[in-house]
Amino acid sequence: MSRRITKVAVLGSGVMGSGIACHFANIGLEVLMLDILPPGDPQKPDERNRIAYEALQKAIKSRPAALYEKSFASRITLGNFEDDFEKVKEYDWIIEVVVERLDIKKKVFEKVDRFRQKGTLVTSNTSGIPIHMMLEGRSEDFRRHFCGTHFFNPPRYMRLLEVIPTPETSPEVVNFLMHYGDRYLGKQTVLCKDTPAFIANRVGVYAMSRIYQLATELGMRIETVDRLTGPAIGRPKTGTFRLGDLVGHDTAANVIRGLQQNCPDDEQASAFEIPNYLQFLLDNKFLGNKSGQGFYKKTREKDEKGKNVILALNLQTLEYEPQSLPDLPSLKATKQIDNLPKRIKALFGAEDRGGKLIRKSLLGLFAYVSNRIPEISDNLYAIDDAMKAGYAWEFGPFEYWDIIGVKKGMEMAEEKGETVAGWVKEMVAAGHDKFYKREGGFKKYYDAESKSYKVVPGSEEFIILDNYRDRKPVLQNSEMALHDIGEGVLCLEFTSAHNAIGDGILRGVNEAIQLAEDGDWRGIVIGNNATNFTVGANLMLIAQLAYNQEFDEMNMAVNLFQQTSMRMRYSAIPVVVATQGYTFGGGCEFLMHADSGVCAAESYIGLVEVGVGLIPGGAGTKEFALRTSDSFFEGDVQIPSLIEHFKTIALASVATSAHEAFHYGYLLPGRDSVAVNRDRNIAEAKARVLELAEGYTQPIPREDITVLGRQGLAALYTAANELRLGNYASEHDIKIAHKIAWVLCGGDLTGAQQVSEQYLLDLEREAFLSLAGEAKTQERIQHMLKTNKPLRN
Repeated sequence: MSRRITKVAVLGSGVMGSGIACHFANIGLEVLMLDILPPGDPQKPDERNRIAYEALQKAIKSRPAALYEKSFASRITLGNFEDDFEKVKEYDWIIEVVVERLDIKKKVFEKVDRFRQKGTLVTSNTSGIPIHMMLEGRSEDFRRHFCGTHFFNPPRYMRLLEVIPTPETSPEVVNFLMHYGDRYLGKQTVLCKDTPAFIANRVGVYAMSRIYQLATELGMRIETVDRLTGPAIGRPKTGTFRLGDLVGHDTAANVIRGLQQNCPDDEQASAFEIPNYLQFLLDNKFLGNKSGQGFYKKTREKDEKGKNVILALNLQTLEYEPQSLPDLPSLKATKQIDNLPKRIKALFGAEDRGGKLIRKSLLGLFAYVSNRIPEISDNLYAIDDAMKAGYAWEFGPFEYWDIIGVKKGMEMAEEKGETVAGWVKEMVAAGHDKFYKREGGFKKYYDAESKSYKVVPGSEEFIILDNYRDRKPVLQNSEMALHDIGEGVLCLEFTSAHNAIGDGILRGVNEAIQLAEDGDWRGIVIGNNATNFTVGANLMLIAQLAYNQEFDEMNMAVNLFQQTSMRMRYSAIPVVVATQGYTFGGGCEFLMHADSGVCAAESYIGLVEVGVGLIPGGAGTKEFALRTSDSFFEGDVQIPSLIEHFKTIALASVATSAHEAFHYGYLLPGRDSVAVNRDRNIAEAKARVLELAEGYTQPIPREDITVLGRQGLAALYTAANELRLGNYASEHDIKIAHKIAWVLCGGDLTGAQQVSEQYLLDLEREAFLSLAGEAKTQERIQHMLKTNKPLRN
């Protein structure tokens, strides 16, 4: 049965309800969001929808933004349960997001069953109530079309969608939700069993609770534990205790109590106990960020940098104290290790308290997840996917285990008194030493039931470059690798630190295009699977050249960057760029010069060079002059379009989604596209290469770019002055703005005329070099390299 979703009804407008409504609006659907009436049964229509209205306004203003673009809020219609419930009959999917009380949910579903059309999907976003318990008294058709769909907060950004069927859910519905969540909502869909807390929270709360225990056992401070259990082991910066403050201790305690009550046979039930210090926070209503204090307490006192002093709870005395930086040899040593798996191994093997915490927590985690198969999932990859997408871990539990070694981890866990599941022992006895392996471009997992390796379902539709590591790259240097991804398409991957674009990538792009043109290749994708596509050009290299006043070398370096962008534009084969995360500076310039961009919705795109006192120098300023020219039409006043393009660069505007990048002019309709699921962007870019390759004609460099000369300069200098008067810009900002204006207008021309791209590139390069020699620009570069934050001087 094929199913088309165009209209979704969301019942409940709290933080999750409004977030889910916004995300369905993000993907272009018509959304109805309902909530209860305000107290007092008001009679005015606007007043009757006040709860839903205020929730939507809060979501629109939220940071990070719930919507890809604020205008998408127009796709959401508001109402209330009393006046508008009958409207759900017009909707294809009804999602319940009301308070976590079974009695209230049952009343809502009774009304849904009364008004819905047969065949309409009905799902609950519950985070813990057993799905089957909501079915009492419901019709047969309702039961067949009912399922749990557990989104994580915030729904736009958290990639996990747990799909929890009941025994009565139609297989067609389950398959549809798994597919729709992936392809249309951009989620990592994970099939769960209807067990307490499902997968991510069951494992995540165990991991958090175990670390709570170990912190007391090892006598460690919370800020030390957070340093150890954050990015040091590939987890978010919040670590463990700060994560508790973020989630809310009342919420965490409810999940812990629920697991205590509903999992009496869990061999780690003792981990699900609320420690005395957590009970202290609950008793005093110190619930974390939402109450102003929890494990950490923000004070009004300022430190030497002018920031609020944040105190940390002493777990022994239950008093707040100034934080002290952890003095652990293990942490100091691992700071020198960039490679994450190697860093995890080093921490795991350390003999100080830091090493003991990581070792004991991971060994407990290994044993715990081994025993959750087949209880919460039949497959180990589902547990890993849930933890990576729901808790933002870089590795899932079984992937951590692979890093340590399956046999080693098993033996060490049992030595510590942990109980490892029999299927793992059988696997090791059979000579298998990995839960995962990569073969022929595919990721395979060990299947406990068949005792064999199988391809992770659905992964064949993705292009994950790690799956190509067993093959020799077509081309490689210290900053890039060129992979054959099939059907005559190459993929150029950045491999430098932070994917910063340096000489290696620039040479690699040129060599890859030449190789593709000379050989039997159909085109190139430039893309990677890193969190961020690229932070932009290698700023350290620019800094060294500027400080040493090696301007001839800088001129050659900038020229190489410009010509590389132009080589992408004017090659004999199509080049498509696939982005995700940060796509800054030079990465944005590459994107704008490709034949097409396939950008993950969560791509943050911008020409940010002004922040370090420069202008876009990799052909980006030239490209904005070209795009400004192309926006002109017969009878056009022209100046307003010029000012808009100028402001985008001068204010270093960053699009907070790929959709917003169209508004700024970084992406172009008909040329660029958005991939909602970031894991699919390279595969979709490959398909775009193959589409463009049919009858591809090599473009010809442009010599017809209209620039406005002095007329344009006068308008832009006035616009820059307004920024100065409005205190949006410093004197140095204005100097940079004048350089941007100079390039966009073609210099000091007496009137409008047509110029070539090379003419504009020369102006751009000259302006870039001029600014690089300025003391204030060098101060900005130095500050950025030291603090990773822009300096306004």
